[in-house]
Amino acid sequence: MLKYILKRLGLSVLILIGVSLIVYILIRCMPVSFVESKIAAMNQGGVQVPKETVDAMYEMYGLADSSFLGILKGYGSWLNALLHFDLGQSFVYGDSVLNVIVEHMGVSFAIAFIAIIFEYLIAIPLGVTAATHQYSVRDYVVTIIVMVGISLPSFFFARVLQNVFALKLGWFPSAGMENTAAGYKGIFRLLDQLKHIALPLIAMVILSIGGTMRYMRTNMLEVLNSDYIRTARAKGLKESKVIYKHAFRNTMIPIVTMMAGILPTLFSGAMITEQIFDLPGIGNVALKATVSADIPFIMGYNMFLAILSVVGVLLSDLMYMVVDPRVKLA
Repeated sequence: MLKYILKRLGLSVLILIGVSLIVYILIRCMPVSFVESKIAAMNQGGVQVPKETVDAMYEMYGLADSSFLGILKGYGSWLNALLHFDLGQSFVYGDSVLNVIVEHMGVSFAIAFIAIIFEYLIAIPLGVTAATHQYSVRDYVVTIIVMVGISLPSFFFARVLQNVFALKLGWFPSAGMENTAAGYKGIFRLLDQLKHIALPLIAMVILSIGGTMRYMRTNMLEVLNSDYIRTARAKGLKESKVIYKHAFRNTMIPIVTMMAGILPTLFSGAMITEQIFDLPGIGNVALKATVSADIPFIMGYNMFLAILSVVGVLLSDLMYMVVDPRVKLA
């Protein structure tokens, strides 16, 4: 076990270095840069920026040399700072990248955590009932829900919810995290925040349960066709006992391992949904930084997600061994 973990950690370091190099090169090759955007904004304000000032700005932000060697040199400087636990200063937000991530990560984590709980509470029972009533009305209803969840674009569905339930019916706030003008305190502030995140939660849950339900239904059907299930039924066991004691427990093996891989999802944020509902989450912040070509923040954010992905995959492997004793990791 320890040997396997050490081997995976060593491989993970190489993967992270490769990912960071590719991401850095892609960012530097973007058709727009932060300095260009800033100069364009200044020119629109009627200020003619001298060439000397432009060159000084490129030098200040470390973007003066756009050649391949210059890009590699810039990556080396970023990597050296990273080894000293310094993610740099965000161009857009004017603060440490780490501080910006920590400040906005809590909102995205809270929303994603609640959404994932509802996703599994809804998707698992529906997947089981669809499999145990194959080709029935229940199965077809679940299939329709799956198709809706998989097919609908997040931006379209979020806009529909916002337009119908917020703008037309007025049941929920259309945007924001809380009503700061009301000055709510304590439990009333919490209730106000829950009311604000209700529509984003509905959008995220409905769009995510489709895949989980299909996954659960497929696994359940596979288990129900196993020999030991037929043997249990032949012994005269109740159908509920066959399904929930024998079939369901084995169906949960791939589900548990899949749940161990949701770590990046909890912290990555939902860019489109957060942007539409104007939530101060890490996804919305990252989207604005990406549009503005904020290199330090984009690099720090992507490395944060890459590390979580590597840790999530490792936890998934370990969880698989825990729930299935037949699996041995070497």
